[in-house]
Amino acid sequence: MTTVSIIGAGTMASAIASVGVNGGASVQVLSRNIDQGVQIAANLGEQVVPGQLGDPLTGDIVVLALPYTGLSRAVEQYTPELGGKTLVDISNPIDFATLDGLVVPQGSSAAEQVAVWAPDAHVLKAFNTNFAATLESGTVGGLPTTVLVAGDDPAAKRQLTDLLDAAGLVGLDAGPLSRAQQLEQLGFFQISLATAERIRWTGGFAVVR
Repeated sequence: MTTVSIIGAGTMASAIASVGVNGGASVQVLSRNIDQGVQIAANLGEQVVPGQLGDPLTGDIVVLALPYTGLSRAVEQYTPELGGKTLVDISNPIDFATLDGLVVPQGSSAAEQVAVWAPDAHVLKAFNTNFAATLESGTVGGLPTTVLVAGDDPAAKRQLTDLLDAAGLVGLDAGPLSRAQQLEQLGFFQISLATAERIRWTGGFAVVR
């Protein structure tokens, strides 16, 4: 059985937990406030086990369901446990003060920074181009929700895309981890459209293959 640990318990964490459950995985949800994880478990069932941030990781796939500003602290806290694990960054490093761009250096990405902080993990970029509602519903505009996955380790990408496919979504290999730069630009663009009310938070971009 696939095992997933999600660090964070917000809207995206809950949506990704639902994907894990639908894909037949055992899901651990870790948060500072365990009540948030307990609520996710109550909504999704016994496949979800809540815990507090700092508890040992039980998942082979670890999802950083955190804002960009919280990534470095979480990675530092769990560095000893991340070796050999698939580590998924979902963040969009947006300048939320202006909503006018990304805060990572040009030619880099949040995911590539995570790879520097966790050199022994297999870092992937995924879920940042999806809104939570489309992960939970499994559809965008009548099409299956596609999750774009970038990373340098083929086995790690396959591990995640197999889970996505098992959950009824489409896991699409988007290339090496350097493609996270384009994925974060796409995520920023989609969020900027939603905050301007030009698209709905229940919508987004669909991929036709």
